Amino acid sequence: MRTTKLVFFAVIGLAMLEFSLGQACNSVAATTAPKTSHASPKIASPAKKIAKKSHAVVRSHKSGSSLNGVAVVYSDRLNGRKTASGQRFSQKQLTAAHRTLPLGTKVRVTNVRNQQSVDVVINDRGPWHAGRIIDLSAAAAAQVGMHKTGKALVKLEILNESAVNNS
Repeated sequence: MRTTKLVFFAVIGLAMLEFSLGQACNSVAATTAPKTSHASPKIASPAKKIAKKSHAVVRSHKSGSSLNGVAVVYSDRLNGRKTASGQRFSQKQLTAAHRTLPLGTKVRVTNVRNQQSVDVVINDRGPWHAGRIIDLSAAAAAQVGMHKTGKALVKLEILNESAVNNS
């Protein structure tokens, strides 16, 4: 009986040791192994090409410069949450999110289809989906006529950059 217990605990101990060593080896292998994808390659749509191009250039934009791309409306789920600037997000304010423009930057967003425009302040980061260059609050989206579709091709004009870069 005593030897059975010893053998049992020895086996359990070895199994635990092997498991912990296996975890360590797997974590090292995961960091050094190349990541491969089994998904089929996707062809970028024109909107994605515009967004990629505009994001590559936007870091050097000054007041008066412009970008083209797809704008979307913020999700209602984000209403009341803090933005990257520390303010509470409200769908009723004329605000927007952009990945790289400094927080506090004023931007004129013009719907390319109907030429309606609105001036917004960048107070958050995003959008995080490929092919999109700006997230607009519901109030801003309504002023450019995209509140029904939730998405539109827009032109962004940087009116003035914030003196404080909080990005």
